Amino acid sequence: MVIAADYPFLDVFWTMLIFFAWVCWILVLFRVFADLFRRDDVSGWGKALWTIFVIILPFLGTIVYLIAHGGDMGRRDAEQSRAAQTQFDDYVRSVASEQGPAAEIDRAKRLLNDGTITQAEFDAIKAKAVS
Repeated sequence: MVIAADYPFLDVFWTMLIFFAWVCWILVLFRVFADLFRRDDVSGWGKALWTIFVIILPFLGTIVYLIAHGGDMGRRDAEQSRAAQTQFDDYVRSVASEQGPAAEIDRAKRLLNDGTITQAEFDAIKAKAVS
């Protein structure tokens, strides 16, 4: 049975440091696989070869991938984030502009200004939207 007196402070420190490094490496490994399978510029065979390389020689494969494609990983992340934000903004604009009485009155006002409807029709649409 191991008790605190049998496990000195520096051994505890080094054990925690090694465990922390191992967790960091696992996170980097998942990050490499996520980036590898998200890429459009690499064929299926290329992805398979990178996967085999990273599985057979995990530390070397991960380091080589980071050296070879590390700069591109950040650029791809930024592009994906920008695309997701643009898509979300477009969705919010489409949903927000289609609803509510103010949007209906605005459409009716544009039709009135274009001469498509009369003032009486505009007043009827406005009264219906407000009620």
